[in-house]
Amino acid sequence: MRLRQTEGLLPSLLGLMGLNVPVPDHTTLSRRAQKWEPSSQTKPASAGRPAAREIDPFTADGAYDGKPTYQMILQHSSTANVVIPPRSTAVESGDTGPPGQRDKHIIAIASDGRLRWQAATGYGKRALIETAIGRYKALIGRRLRARSFAAQQTEVAVGCSVLNRMLACARPESVRHQVRQV
Repeated sequence: MRLRQTEGLLPSLLGLMGLNVPVPDHTTLSRRAQKWEPSSQTKPASAGRPAAREIDPFTADGAYDGKPTYQMILQHSSTANVVIPPRSTAVESGDTGPPGQRDKHIIAIASDGRLRWQAATGYGKRALIETAIGRYKALIGRRLRARSFAAQQTEVAVGCSVLNRMLACARPESVRHQVRQV
């Protein structure tokens, strides 16, 4: 929600709960968003330096298949494990020397099949990530509203926290019971 809408919603919610707590105005919320620090439990290891970190693994869909993508990723992180499914018409590069990652993927798919390749490389995790991002966009929103990068980081962290709480509320608790025989 935009900050002005949040400023209007919070007093209503607090009133329904019977709490007499002051709500900061949208300007204060905006200023605080730039200084907010996530708790140590949720703080990512790469906070403050997301682009300088080594990449491993890198997973993308088949639209990114091609030598230029592999070269760019390996130029940034020489030890990166690149997992991109080659197109069905893909052929080995024919380069001399040991086969590159793309060639190894083509060989594995030709010998074992695409499903086994997906299981061996962990490519199935990509679908789970896409589902989570789709859920975030549907529930939280498709774009960021904050202007500064620090406030955008806060906006995403709060959105993820809200989404995780919503998922925790809807996740069933399964308990095994022993059947008593009478």
